[in-house]
Amino acid sequence: MRYCINCCIHLLPNDLHRQCFRCRGPNHNNQKCPVCKGENKIPLCADSKQMKLLAVLEVRTDPSESWNGFFCLRKGKLCSLIFGLLIMTLVMASYILTGAKHGLLLIPSPFHYGAFTSNPGLMDNESLSDMKDHYQPSKMNISYVKDYPSIKLIIDTITSKIEFVTRQRPGLEELRKQEPHMFSVIPNKFLPNSKNPCWYEEYRGNTTTDPYATNSYALYSKRFRTIFDYLRKVFWNHLYHYKDKHYRLRCLPHFYIIGQPKCGTTDLYDRLRLHPDVRFSAIKEPHWWTRKRFGIIRLRDGFHDRYPVEDYLDLFDLAAHQIQGVLQSEAAKERGKMNSIIIGRASASTMWDNNAWIFFYDNSTEGEPPFLIQDFIHAFQPNAKLIIMLRDPVERLYSDYLYFASANKSAEDFHEKVAESLQLFENCMLDYSLRACVYNNTLNNAMPVRLQVGLYVVYLLDWLTVFDKDQILVLRLEDHASNVKYTMHMVFQFLDLGPLSEKQEALITKSPASNTRRPEDRSLGPMLPTTKAILRDFYRPFNTKLAQVLFDDAFLWKRT
Repeated sequence: MRYCINCCIHLLPNDLHRQCFRCRGPNHNNQKCPVCKGENKIPLCADSKQMKLLAVLEVRTDPSESWNGFFCLRKGKLCSLIFGLLIMTLVMASYILTGAKHGLLLIPSPFHYGAFTSNPGLMDNESLSDMKDHYQPSKMNISYVKDYPSIKLIIDTITSKIEFVTRQRPGLEELRKQEPHMFSVIPNKFLPNSKNPCWYEEYRGNTTTDPYATNSYALYSKRFRTIFDYLRKVFWNHLYHYKDKHYRLRCLPHFYIIGQPKCGTTDLYDRLRLHPDVRFSAIKEPHWWTRKRFGIIRLRDGFHDRYPVEDYLDLFDLAAHQIQGVLQSEAAKERGKMNSIIIGRASASTMWDNNAWIFFYDNSTEGEPPFLIQDFIHAFQPNAKLIIMLRDPVERLYSDYLYFASANKSAEDFHEKVAESLQLFENCMLDYSLRACVYNNTLNNAMPVRLQVGLYVVYLLDWLTVFDKDQILVLRLEDHASNVKYTMHMVFQFLDLGPLSEKQEALITKSPASNTRRPEDRSLGPMLPTTKAILRDFYRPFNTKLAQVLFDDAFLWKRT
């Protein structure tokens, strides 16, 4: 059944809409039509029966109204369109902000990047024209000039809170209570004819026993298995037999390269290894004092089984075998000759990384660690020698960022991470002491860049509370890079190493530098001048104190 939508009149089956006598011609007006009565409504009933809602109605559109219908959308479709556009805008904004740390939060970073032109004295010995010569800021950088004053306020707040307070050194009995097993394994007296702290330990295994079966370094690190396979082969050849018992020689290092990361410690390690009287642990950076003894592989991965001190001592077995050979030689027995071989260990985390203390040591005072690594090292080796290699902390931080950042590396990204880290450090300093913030595990993990590693004087002062100043040699990477021969002679003299032939010395001093910046990182160029000025301001009071402690203005790093 068909109906005329305008006239509400039943049409014949073969009738066309144009044949409807009430709709004939274009002059029909719904407002004047006696049937439509100006209501312009479609009836829902016909022949006293309810019309089906899906009935097909044939409509003749008014030419004057056709264009109005073309431009008018139903409200539902219009709302859907607006909602779709809104979602698309949000998605695009999120995509643009994915480079930011809080990319999913559609909030612009409070700090921007760029050069500033208002203060030409912000960088030591560098004018604004010098800055422009080696760095041409892009248009994006120019738009963020006004951010420097807000960051400078943060630095001023931090500076106002700095206090270098001497820490309270724990007693020996307190240390014993914290690490009873360590004190039961390492004796308090060592062999008199060795520069290294060495002693004989009874070995109760038999010829079928694998002495390294439970060593955590061998179990968890595939790259160390070759080393331990060799140690297994030669182990029984180096046991000392006395009164039907077997003894093995155990040794600790004579000296430690303790810091800092990205300051040339790898190059120093590689050169010292070439000295005929120097031996190192089987693994360059065992990180036992700072991490492994707590069961930490990576802090973000949680805790594993703790590496016992025996596993750490196993790393010096290769050197101990050579020392034992010298001690048991007939010439040494007759002359009572002092063994000339010394053992070293290089872990750049030793000086600064005490992040694990909060999980294991109680009785902390106002957030400061009650025990530090140096407390335990000194308890066993009060005569240990320590070597520290430092570098301009501003350049160290940028090198650290380039080395450890995995993606989206750029000078601009580095700037933003510096600004965020400064904010976090300021928040800590408002509530806690400088030492508490420097050793704060939560803060150190939250900061996008490791600002705290460049606070050299804080760590050095804590090491000086337990070791004498003449037991610590502090070097600068800048001096080492410009004159390798001079710095290596300083190290040889500090370690009481014997003279070398010209050939041996040339091999050590003329070798290529180790662990230099990767080519892909060099292509990123230097940090922004603004970032450099900010970091100079931040590190200045710490460098000033460091220069005072060492009586050397070179540690102000004014000309780097």
